[in-house]
Amino acid sequence: MPKTKAQKTAILETLGDKISRMKSAVMFNYAGIEVKNLNKLRDKCRAEGIDYMVAKKTLLKKVLSDKGLTSAADQGFGGEIATLFSYDDEVAPARLVAAFAKENDKVKFAGGIFEGNFIDVTKVTELSKIPSRKELLAKVVGCLSNPMSGLARVINAIKEDKEKLAA
Repeated sequence: MPKTKAQKTAILETLGDKISRMKSAVMFNYAGIEVKNLNKLRDKCRAEGIDYMVAKKTLLKKVLSDKGLTSAADQGFGGEIATLFSYDDEVAPARLVAAFAKENDKVKFAGGIFEGNFIDVTKVTELSKIPSRKELLAKVVGCLSNPMSGLARVINAIKEDKEKLAA
């Protein structure tokens, strides 16, 4: 059933708000994916604070061009396109779609928006391989704590050797 003008206006406003607030977005083709699998993806998106939205490509292109993202609006998106919008973690949408694509071989990246520019499928794929912010911080903490824990082990070993010699 075709959308009314009021419905299209509401969708345009919602998309415009999401695009103006986002840090990044990833578009992907979801044709042929079962609804139960898409619902699992939606649940994962909610858990990470990412918005999932499906809109007509013409409406998406109109909002993108209105927001000054003409390079993204000029893309010839094919098939059924869904968009993930992230407001905190720039790489989270790409990571989520990549993980979802491993489970569903029909999922294909269509592109994305990163730092206000359109990025193609290869760049979105590269972006999806970057670890999350939490993982990177954990690695930094691990790197910083390794020398200290090594020093503590050496000091404890020396202390234990002295105690053995004294006994």
